[in-house]
Amino acid sequence: MIELLKHRFLENMVRHPNLDWAVEEKFLRNNPEAIQTLRLMEESGGEPDLLQLDNGELIFCDCSQESPALRRSLCYDNEALSLRKKSPPAGSAMAQASQMGLELLTESLYRQLQETGEYDTKTSSWIATPSTIRSLGGALFCERRYDSVFTFHNGADSYYSVRGWRGYFCFKG
Repeated sequence: MIELLKHRFLENMVRHPNLDWAVEEKFLRNNPEAIQTLRLMEESGGEPDLLQLDNGELIFCDCSQESPALRRSLCYDNEALSLRKKSPPAGSAMAQASQMGLELLTESLYRQLQETGEYDTKTSSWIATPSTIRSLGGALFCERRYDSVFTFHNGADSYYSVRGWRGYFCFKG
């Protein structure tokens, strides 16, 4: 896993300019729980990598070109899943994220990821939704089309084969 992450880190320096692999490697070797979370991200199609945010903070983030393949066709959260009586999906994005030790990307984090490449040009990804929107039954998702990043809303109980979710956790090196 460490060799795979090293290769991805070195091939995508635009995501973390001016960082040295040795810093990430030291963190990984001292944090087996982080390796396990990254393995889960990888196995579900997320292609995790280190992302340096505008404020200098570092996060491990799903950087797959499209929404992770094994995290699609899910409604937003378990509340929405419980309300969906007809043709319910297999699960929810929020529950999967929690089980993997991840948070859904916020709109701001999603847009910062998009500054490093073009993601979700054929798919879309649920993002963390403010409680004011969620309390009214909605949830937010983002995608990239026409060389622009769009944020949309949908009923939290909706699910589509091309909508998944992207997650992250903080690098504490």
